[in-house]
Amino acid sequence: MLQRIFHLKENGTDVRTEAIAGLTTFLSMVYILAVNPSILSAAGMEPGAVFTATAVSAAFASLCMAFFANYPVALASGMGINAYFAYSVCMPMAQDGIQDPWTIALTAVLVEGIIFILLSLTRFRETLVDEVPQNLKLGITAGIGLFIALIGLEEAGIVVGDPSTLVAVGDMGSPAFMLALAGFLLIAFMSHKKITGAVLWGILAVWILGILAQLAGWYQVDPEEGMNSLIPEFSQLSFIPQAPMLFDFDFSYVTDHFIEFAVIVFSFLYVDLFDTVGILIGVGSKAKLLDEKGRLPRVGRALMADAVGTVAGACLGTSTVTSYAESNAGIAQGGRTGLTAVVTAGLFIAALFFSPLFLAVPSFAVAPALIYVGLLMADAIQKMNFESDIADSAGGFMAFLMMPLTYSIANGIMFGIITWVTLKVLIGKGKSIHPVMWITFFLFVLRILTLVF
Repeated sequence: MLQRIFHLKENGTDVRTEAIAGLTTFLSMVYILAVNPSILSAAGMEPGAVFTATAVSAAFASLCMAFFANYPVALASGMGINAYFAYSVCMPMAQDGIQDPWTIALTAVLVEGIIFILLSLTRFRETLVDEVPQNLKLGITAGIGLFIALIGLEEAGIVVGDPSTLVAVGDMGSPAFMLALAGFLLIAFMSHKKITGAVLWGILAVWILGILAQLAGWYQVDPEEGMNSLIPEFSQLSFIPQAPMLFDFDFSYVTDHFIEFAVIVFSFLYVDLFDTVGILIGVGSKAKLLDEKGRLPRVGRALMADAVGTVAGACLGTSTVTSYAESNAGIAQGGRTGLTAVVTAGLFIAALFFSPLFLAVPSFAVAPALIYVGLLMADAIQKMNFESDIADSAGGFMAFLMMPLTYSIANGIMFGIITWVTLKVLIGKGKSIHPVMWITFFLFVLRILTLVF
């Protein structure tokens, strides 16, 4: 039956190889079960509920990819998009006095997912990706990397606020500072040695060292200061997954803040677009799935799996679900079909019953993973062409620069696109601007007008 469903022989693989590949992919991306609750808790969400939603949505979306497209690609709540969800959408709303802003953010994710499904039925999605200049795409990717890294540095107290210089180095003698920095170096070293699951092992190593620091008295437990015990507490009920926040949407915000809501949705959509298409093409190339023209067969089905996964994630109570670049780890082990994704999905379901382990992981143990993911994404900056026309180079640079410095992915995308369109017009190349880019430009201009006036 597996042969008939996944065409194993035609793809030069077998059940054992696919099982090993699925396990490898899971070990490479399971860190999201610790990272996502940590990040979304900053938005006011319950970590246990987020953990359940993250695991279930990852399993569901990976199964969709397996049976829709038969690709060895696993999905889960996306890094970068979850940071935008918590720090760029929810936290500013909370500061403005809005209660439970995450319900609004989940509504935006739902709407984005529905739009994603509709776009996946047409070629508009591919058109949008094709028409955004390469420099701008690369600037957005690198900027998200810096933004994620900044969050990691902040979570560990390596970088702190300063009234005179805006930012400064934190307390170098604190356990969070020293263990997080050591964790980053460990992850980087293990990645260099091509050790499978390097990010996960780095998180676990820092967590274990943190437990030892707690037992030795260096790490002081103080819940009021956010210094919780690092030792997981088990009970008979702790192995029962906490119920997710099902269908916790708030559509009332949309009617009074339509432009602001549209920008949030568009930012989710934009980041997800480039992330998904880039990862699918990269994974397809590594797995030798591209055709002679460099195109990915069944790409429409793969995009649909991503879109359906996003809608399911929103209904369960987590940020945008997307394809994971860590799928490359499983492909390197021989994974070639959807059976790899099925195995990964099964392991995410199994992980549901070990939530105390994942939820006890402190933010400073997650920080090295964020910093390292930032490093991988910032790699895109070296591919930018600064010798192209000034619109391309300046637009990409502004996207790269403004994300970390304004603490907002949406702002980076906004400044990048506005800079690109404006300069294209000023240098006499306005006729080359695609209508999709004009629509995007005016949407962000409206956003600025609503903020100013």
